Amino acid sequence: MLRRDLLKFAATLPLLWLAPRPFDLLAASSAPVRGRWDRILILVELHGGNDGLNTLVPYSDERYYQARPHLAISRERVLQLSPSVGLHYALEPLMPLWEKRQLAIIQGVGYPDPNRSHFRSIEIWDTASASQQVLDEGWLARLFEAYPLPETFAADGILLGQRDGGPLSGKTIRTIALHDPQQFLRQASHVKAVEQSSANRALAHILQVQRELTHAADDLAARLQQVPLLQTTFPPSPIGRQLETVAQLLAAKVPVAVMKVSQTGFDTHAGQLGHHERLLKELAEGLVAFRQAMVQAGLWDRVLLMTYSEFGRRVCENASAGTDHGTAAPHLFLGGSVKGGLYGSPPSLNDLQEGDLKYRVDYRSLYATVMRSWWGLPGTTIVGPEYQAINCLA
Repeated sequence: MLRRDLLKFAATLPLLWLAPRPFDLLAASSAPVRGRWDRILILVELHGGNDGLNTLVPYSDERYYQARPHLAISRERVLQLSPSVGLHYALEPLMPLWEKRQLAIIQGVGYPDPNRSHFRSIEIWDTASASQQVLDEGWLARLFEAYPLPETFAADGILLGQRDGGPLSGKTIRTIALHDPQQFLRQASHVKAVEQSSANRALAHILQVQRELTHAADDLAARLQQVPLLQTTFPPSPIGRQLETVAQLLAAKVPVAVMKVSQTGFDTHAGQLGHHERLLKELAEGLVAFRQAMVQAGLWDRVLLMTYSEFGRRVCENASAGTDHGTAAPHLFLGGSVKGGLYGSPPSLNDLQEGDLKYRVDYRSLYATVMRSWWGLPGTTIVGPEYQAINCLA
């Protein structure tokens, strides 16, 4: 096989990158590992900048209704969680999780000197950097380099949806992009092992990577084909289908630390009301179906879901019945090990910064919670000790 043929063939596989180290999907790790790698993190990216004020609604504050005469959620429709805030009515499917205290809402999440560019702000979130700091690797990529996962894991992370690696982007991280499971199976069926070697070091490296691609594709395809039939019916929305695939992979016991899904469409500059309602409804329905599948599989206590988005929206509605790029917003933790409730405090509508909300919780505290409370890692190489874990996990 010619070198150009190898490169062309490798590019057809939906695999972003596999570090050149062997691993066995089907073997159980007997080597000691640092961290609680029996726990899985599911990242839910709300791409475009979710409107936090219409997600967790400050229904008791008249300034909210003054700022949004056409977009504000009426008090009668708000799902009240406290005397001051409540959820958008489209998130009603999540209320049983709230009542079971398996939903934690972190209020006012943001960072100092906020950036309102989609590209730069999501880069800040992906890399756990300060506003004026540029890092070239994701926070999870750096974490797994400092605290390696078992080599027997299928991968460090699996990506679903059409977004990039984000926090899973790095030089040594093993990441599989599984945007379409059926396409993956079709392509994997055509993968042939490469047995030849070469004295040329560059070509030898390509051949080795190709062998690892083959091995990974074969083993993951085998697991996908043996996935037990889920008893849960998932909604047909894009986020619902992604979460269904995550549930299938977990039910098949694919060893992995992180899976990332993404929901697009949150850049609601115009016609926000109905569009945002649909997005939140699809998100809630997908999350509830995922929980049901995980409970049935006996995995709900081992799964933590965390939402994130590049920013919230501005307080005042614009002239196009939408909202423009803002700053702080609430985010969610869901799981069987979550201690549900409201955390932090809602940003004041009486104390704005250039028309935007002032953050109350630094987003890096969410990462500290995942690293220290969920996986039991120090994590100070990724975020400093000044960012405290939020006490929302059992």
